[in-house]
Amino acid sequence: MSEITPLEEKLAEVIGLAEAAQAAIDKVASLPESDSQSDLLDRLKQESEETAKRGREVAEQRDGAADGIHAKARETKNEAVEMMESYLGGDSDGLDGFEFLTMTEAGEAGHWAILGKLNEKAGEMEIGELVDWALPLQEAHLDDVREASLRLAAEEDPYSE
Repeated sequence: MSEITPLEEKLAEVIGLAEAAQAAIDKVASLPESDSQSDLLDRLKQESEETAKRGREVAEQRDGAADGIHAKARETKNEAVEMMESYLGGDSDGLDGFEFLTMTEAGEAGHWAILGKLNEKAGEMEIGELVDWALPLQEAHLDDVREASLRLAAEEDPYSE
């Protein structure tokens, strides 16, 4: 992997996390009890696809660093998908899935905030515009999946086996 700066590494990570989010959303949509949240999951997937696309477009503008950014993004995606596969085993249900999405959306929102903080010093317009678009979206995703998790939890029998 070619050398990339800390700013480019964080850009790669947000791209990889957006790509991994798509796999996580597909997995959660396949879990029992998730069908009540299908509209939310469809929207999250579309917005994750758009986020990854916009991130890749910014990466392509990085002279000499695009290959390294894309390689780091793939690495991040693979690590996140492995974590998902470990967390969401064969007996997972919709609540488990939304708990996982809550964790991942919190991670994504945190990574976007860090990219924005790094860019305060760098002052790169393209990255700043990307963060200004994506950070509020990721924060909304976190709120949405948290609320969906709580709705599913409210439906659970706390004493069932």
